[in-house]
Amino acid sequence: MEIYLPIADLPVNVFLVLAMGLAVGFISGLFGIGGGFLMTPLLIFIGVSPAVAVATVASHIAASSMSGAISYWRRRALDLALALMLLAGGIIGTVAGVWLFTLLRSLGQLDITIGVSYVLLLGSVGIMMVVDGVRAMLREHQGKPVELRHPGSHTWIHGLPLKIRFKQSRIYVSAIPVVAIGWIMGFVGAIMGIGGGFLLVPMLIYLLRVPTNVVIGTSMVLTLITMAWATILHAATNHLVDAVLALILMVGGVIGAQFGARAGQKMRSERLRLLLGALVLAVGLRFAFDLILKPEDLFSIRPLEGME
Repeated sequence: MEIYLPIADLPVNVFLVLAMGLAVGFISGLFGIGGGFLMTPLLIFIGVSPAVAVATVASHIAASSMSGAISYWRRRALDLALALMLLAGGIIGTVAGVWLFTLLRSLGQLDITIGVSYVLLLGSVGIMMVVDGVRAMLREHQGKPVELRHPGSHTWIHGLPLKIRFKQSRIYVSAIPVVAIGWIMGFVGAIMGIGGGFLLVPMLIYLLRVPTNVVIGTSMVLTLITMAWATILHAATNHLVDAVLALILMVGGVIGAQFGARAGQKMRSERLRLLLGALVLAVGLRFAFDLILKPEDLFSIRPLEGME
């Protein structure tokens, strides 16, 4: 059963798109991540243009993050002050990202930029997560204690000026790295169509020493607002958000996330980390393969995207 996507200008099998939403939703619930870093490549792999994929997945991430953010808010498992400080940089970073997105699209360089960015980001993150997961499993097998990083410990970042005390997170840190992290997440999310949770959570834990119990909720608030803002900017500036595609993905994602969350509770964290790292690395390698693969048609003539 095929359905025509008006903005993507492409007929797709509705059950295939629904299955993609279910699969990514399951993975999101299993690993506790947004899933945008998987959904955007999958849409590109089935023929959706990178520009439409990035803009549409931003709306999908915003919608899927809303329920999680509300849940953490009710349980008071987030640091609202820290989230607002991150948003100060995130909103500006999103505007900068959409501006660069529009510029690259007008120059006809957007597709290659998104492809190379995914190869570099997913390749490096996937390798680090696989190595970290293997080391953790080896330590467990050898009976060695797990290496912990305590929230109260200090790094060079804690020596920067303009310090602010975040009571919920129990940290006293400069506003400079907080705003910078928010800017990076907003910028990367606008260009690549990812919520950035799989990057933001480690940055908050390892760089700012934010306690784990408030990290995920705080991350979801930032993801929700920056991705909603990115959706508005993409829709108003580039007119690339495909509401039909986003709706199908949302239905599948919500259902899949419920099953993923239940499955994740039954697996050890070391195995989850290793599996996620392998998955991230596999998607990065697929992008790299597509970039170096010789096309069937060496030459093609088409109007530049964004040119009327």
